[in-house]
Amino acid sequence: MAAEWFVGPIMEKIINVCSDYLQEQVGWQTGMKKELERLRENHPKIQAVVFAANEAQITDQNHPINKWIWQMRDAIDEANDVLDELEYMKHKEQLSKNTEESKLKSMKKKLAKFGKRALKRDPNLKRLEEAVQKLDEVSADVTTFLLLLDSAKQEQKEQEVAFYKTRETGSLPTTNNLIGRGEAKEFVTQWLKKLSNEHRDRNISLLSIVGHGGMGKTTLLQHVYEDEITKEFFDLKMWVCVSNNFDVKKVIADMLSTLKKERPRLDESLDALQNSLRTEIMSKKFLLILDDIWEEEENRDISKWEKVLASLAYGKIGSGILVTTRMDSVATMIAKVIKKEKETFKLQGLEEDQCLQLLNSHAFADVENPNERLRSIAGEIVKKLSGSPLAAKVIGGVLNSSLDERHWTKILNSDFVSSKLGQDDIFLILRLSYMFLPKHLQNCFAFCSIFQQDYSFDKDDLVRMWIALGFIQQPHDQEWTMEDIGGMYFDVLVKKSFFDNKFGRYYKMHDLIHELAQSVSKHECLRVEDGTKLSSIIPKTLRHLSIQTTNADVKKKIGQFKYLHSLFLFVEASNQDISALIEFFKIGRSLRLLYIHASDGLKMIPEVIENLIHLRYLKIDNCNLTMLPRSLSNLYHLQYIIYHIPYFLSQRNFDDFLPSGINSLSNLRYVKLPGNCITSIHGIGKLKSLQKLNMFDLKDTSGYRIGELENMNELCKLGMNRLENIKDAEEASSARLCAKRRLTDLTLCWSNIDSRNIDLDENVLDNLQPPKCLRNLSIKRYMGARSAMWMNNVNPIFNLEKIELTECFECETLPAFGQLPFLKSLKLWNMPKVKWLESKFKGNDKYHAFPLLEVLYIYNLEALEDWFEAGVAAEDGCLFPCLIQLLIHYCAKLKELPSLPSKLKQLSIEGIGWTTLNFCSNSNPIPLQSLWVNKCPNITSLPLADEIARLAALRDLTIAMCPNLIFLGRYRQVETTNNCHLMLSYLGINDPSVLLMEPLRSNASLKELSIQHNDEVVSFPNEAEQWFLNVSSSLSELKFSFLKSLQSLPSSLESLFSLQKLYISNVPMLRELPNLPPSLERLEIWQCHPELKERYGEDGGSDRHKIAHIPHISIR
Repeated sequence: MAAEWFVGPIMEKIINVCSDYLQEQVGWQTGMKKELERLRENHPKIQAVVFAANEAQITDQNHPINKWIWQMRDAIDEANDVLDELEYMKHKEQLSKNTEESKLKSMKKKLAKFGKRALKRDPNLKRLEEAVQKLDEVSADVTTFLLLLDSAKQEQKEQEVAFYKTRETGSLPTTNNLIGRGEAKEFVTQWLKKLSNEHRDRNISLLSIVGHGGMGKTTLLQHVYEDEITKEFFDLKMWVCVSNNFDVKKVIADMLSTLKKERPRLDESLDALQNSLRTEIMSKKFLLILDDIWEEEENRDISKWEKVLASLAYGKIGSGILVTTRMDSVATMIAKVIKKEKETFKLQGLEEDQCLQLLNSHAFADVENPNERLRSIAGEIVKKLSGSPLAAKVIGGVLNSSLDERHWTKILNSDFVSSKLGQDDIFLILRLSYMFLPKHLQNCFAFCSIFQQDYSFDKDDLVRMWIALGFIQQPHDQEWTMEDIGGMYFDVLVKKSFFDNKFGRYYKMHDLIHELAQSVSKHECLRVEDGTKLSSIIPKTLRHLSIQTTNADVKKKIGQFKYLHSLFLFVEASNQDISALIEFFKIGRSLRLLYIHASDGLKMIPEVIENLIHLRYLKIDNCNLTMLPRSLSNLYHLQYIIYHIPYFLSQRNFDDFLPSGINSLSNLRYVKLPGNCITSIHGIGKLKSLQKLNMFDLKDTSGYRIGELENMNELCKLGMNRLENIKDAEEASSARLCAKRRLTDLTLCWSNIDSRNIDLDENVLDNLQPPKCLRNLSIKRYMGARSAMWMNNVNPIFNLEKIELTECFECETLPAFGQLPFLKSLKLWNMPKVKWLESKFKGNDKYHAFPLLEVLYIYNLEALEDWFEAGVAAEDGCLFPCLIQLLIHYCAKLKELPSLPSKLKQLSIEGIGWTTLNFCSNSNPIPLQSLWVNKCPNITSLPLADEIARLAALRDLTIAMCPNLIFLGRYRQVETTNNCHLMLSYLGINDPSVLLMEPLRSNASLKELSIQHNDEVVSFPNEAEQWFLNVSSSLSELKFSFLKSLQSLPSSLESLFSLQKLYISNVPMLRELPNLPPSLERLEIWQCHPELKERYGEDGGSDRHKIAHIPHISIR
């Protein structure tokens, strides 16, 4: 890890704070003053040594320079701890000044402290003096080490690296582009297509993708996995990352979790897991991808793989396994296990032009018209990358950090790319990318080696850890928080390819990138797992430790690490582990970060945790605590408290979970606790650093009133409930919401609608004006007749992106939301008196109403008559030009839109009075993907047949309870669709006659059909029987439900040779099943005629034999 961060701002802080502190002291100034002056004088020299040593990459821990740097760092850490303790004591003294009695005690303490200092007996100052003396002694050698640097640079020519560890991958590709691997993808997809035709003699076929690390094996198969061909040719798909932590039960559990969307417990027996997998894949054609397989010991591995793959023999002919590995021997081994010939595809490096294309895509990202000289240098660099996609990607990120020609030339001429690299030298390229990171990012990146390589990084949580460890300094610009800065740090690392996005806020590291992190942090970070030999590898310089082992002796050794800053501890609820925890809490005083993952048997965290007075970050996972330690309220430096509980405990009562004095933790920035126990904190206003308060329950009791929020100016997210407990407008204004310049998310909620004072609600809301920076606003159960005054002026709410108004029953008019330039989501629920969506809009205005709105939900606005008060006179495209989702339910009076928005993808209408839908009059394709039309009694037509050529994107269609619907064209019954067909995947109806209307009559691509909620249909007419034959090759899932009078199912079901799932529920008159197709894999019957269960039940049913071929049957 880069050392500059602790000899820069941290050492400067020590010198300055100590100097300030000395001004107040008696009798301590003379000696320490001279030492501090020498430190100040040597500070630039110390920085020069550390910087030069880092540039020279002196990795030998026994090198004199490294030894000296670590002595300096130890001394700085010790001095920093002393300062931290002085701040702790200062905070503690401040808290004790609340009562007259404590004021008297405080005065006595001050006099006693003054006397101690005068007599030089103050232990804190004694420690500070010793720390400064140690710093002075170590820094005295700085001149000597400046002379050693040139020779050190000459010595450090080559670096040995430990290669190839494990990682976890996912099936989703991290980029849409697959540069240079088109032929490889085509080969794999063609191999998959041939499985059913050419391999009739085998249930399972195997293809192994073999190549060096960084060649893009995983990326290739991610793109294959997501290709439409895999959905077309296979019934099931499974993606499992194996890696070198190979565990039989884990691999099977991973397969099951892919199929069932829930993870089985690993404490299940191997036999149970194998049987579950066999049941899931029985007679199904599957594709299994086993990513990143390693070989440890062939004979042992073969035995393990036989157990893993045993269940797969029950799959359908044409099933396939794709394997990625770096070792050809693995391909041989897996082929031997499934008793098939080995088939491999060797993935080599990219061609030079392809590699250049990939490098340029990263080097010139977001750059328009890059100059030719830089392009020329990129061409020279790429010749030395051996076609490695990973190297091209990473070096491209390094180049992108500066478009200065000197920077690019320096990289071209660096030792790392000075000659053509072999495959094993790719690591040197990665190390170069680390070297070119700013020093603050080097520390953030290197720390990540403390996590296992199968770890999903939560961006927000990782940033909190960086802050707790001091990697991120308080920004000078007060507009930014440390979390903002940390997020920017992370984004830079993503841009430079140190992280790849997995999904949402979760990220992963490539295995070689993680190996790089381990290499650069090996003297500071250590993970101890079962099987790790601890005694010979523990560096004395250790700062970050992760222990995941059942070996209690290992946990007992934690205390020997004097300067340990972070500890990740996986413990059981055993007496041994609790004892080890207690012992560490007694001595681990330097700890800043503590993560405890425990079994659910752990009920209490020992109270001696109060010894960890430097602690900033506490996270507890999985255990079943009855309460947090009472002494936690004494850890005044705490910034983050996170407690995750198992789901089965989430409904437990947490009333007494928090210690009563937790409001003394004024540095607390983020709290995540179960339930809503944070609202139980009395005097929560003392937590002035808190950034998120999701829901604050107001009470008419001291310590719980809205005035508690007055000085909580760091809040970014705030929710308030029970606003009816605010007495008047003056009390509302005491929250000073407008002064909270970081507040971006606000929820205002009244808890009931009974016997409320309308005028009071209006006055309260008027005085809860948020700051202009607000992005998201939600108001619930407000009983005022008008909007708040601050909402009627666009300026105060100018930056809003999301608005949600719920159960505002008396509200009659809405503000001018259509004029908000950044509004993306508007949701209105249960507002029965609103007549117009926007009363201020005039139809002849030339601007676009709701210019960026993407989501519009309107639910149960009974009085809503028109979109705008003055009527709509705008042309197509002026209303909702960006709208993607539109939901309109139970607005019976609402007039039709002149035309549906041109970008609309999802439309849901229910309980409205429209007679038809109007699409845009132009000839452009209509992007609509999902259409739901339900309970619309006036609908007579839906123009699907007229617009079929433009509706190529439509996949999901529901038409139900529209009794007057007579055709699916605009003007007449359509007899033909001119050879154009809807490509529907899902259709939901309640009237089978709809199936006979064009364009549904001709649909042949349907995969799922649901017929439900019809009390009249008794049987299916012959034309409907024929319709089922049209979809025989595509329909895989069929549902009949809530059909009160239905007595028989279509006899043509027997011919649906693609049908896999049949669900029948709440069909009380159904007594008999037709013959069912042999392809059927699941049959579920619920709440039907009792005779069905008698005839088809597993307990001796007379017709059970007719459905015996179906693997999964449930009748209840």
